[in-house]
Amino acid sequence: MTVIAGGFAGLVVALASAATAHADPSPAQLEAQIDAEWNQLEPTIEKHNAVSDQLQLNKQKVAQLTAQIRPLQEKVDAAMAKVSEIAVEYYKTGPASTFNALLSSGSATTFADQISTLNMIARGQEDAISDVAKLKEQYDAQKKPLDDLVAQLAKQESDLATQQATINAEIKRLNDLRLAAYGAGGVVGSLSPMPCPVNYPGGAAGIAVKFACQQIGKSYVWGAAGPNTYDCSGLTMAAWAKAGVRLPHNAAAQKSSMSSVSRANLRPGDLVFYYGDIHHVGMYIGGGWVVHAPHPGDHVRMAKMASIGTVKGYAHPG
Repeated sequence: MTVIAGGFAGLVVALASAATAHADPSPAQLEAQIDAEWNQLEPTIEKHNAVSDQLQLNKQKVAQLTAQIRPLQEKVDAAMAKVSEIAVEYYKTGPASTFNALLSSGSATTFADQISTLNMIARGQEDAISDVAKLKEQYDAQKKPLDDLVAQLAKQESDLATQQATINAEIKRLNDLRLAAYGAGGVVGSLSPMPCPVNYPGGAAGIAVKFACQQIGKSYVWGAAGPNTYDCSGLTMAAWAKAGVRLPHNAAAQKSSMSSVSRANLRPGDLVFYYGDIHHVGMYIGGGWVVHAPHPGDHVRMAKMASIGTVKGYAHPG
């Protein structure tokens, strides 16, 4: 976490320095500057998404384990209640009442039988409690590492949340630069220069591709997964969710969750991953084009696959 925070602090300084270095950039220079700075900021956002997803998954695991242990807890409670009853009974028939019990029984043999029966009951309850307690101890031993992990993830989430204001400030600055150069529209050229998809694949991929194409023109918002705004992995996640395929909200996690394909076997609906740390993703739509959510101030759009950045892999969801 310290590495992330330190890296992010360095990033902010770098971005601030870059801003002062270009006091009056041309539109072309500004576009290149925005792309470069966003390429530095996006990995932090993707880390935030990954931590958020993992935190939710582990919370679900804790809830499931809690439900599983509930019957054991009820057995422990019931057994302990019986122990309390035995303790009360023993108090009533303890050493102080031994002579009275003997007198009331009329027979030493009967009294001995009573004490023996009570001892057997106590031993039986002790065995039952011991068995349940062992199961409970096993559960606690299994649950503790998960509790520790959730606590760690929660702290990471909190630390990342404190960076959100800085991230949003950088996003606003980049957007303000774009607006100053291009006006309130915030975009350059056509978002969809040709029919989308270029090639329609049909099936589940067709559903995902059609959905992604329908989102063209919607604004980029980091951490968003629709219905009105998206970030890069949020768009691909939402598109494939329409086809019944669940993907994590993180580019690198998406790549690791599916089967890789070669460039030669790339088909519409497949995902294209960018940069060495896999912090950006787009959906292939045929003809060398992808649909992707670029960065703040921009919109979901079509782009030539090779124009976005260094491609680091292709994969097929489902």
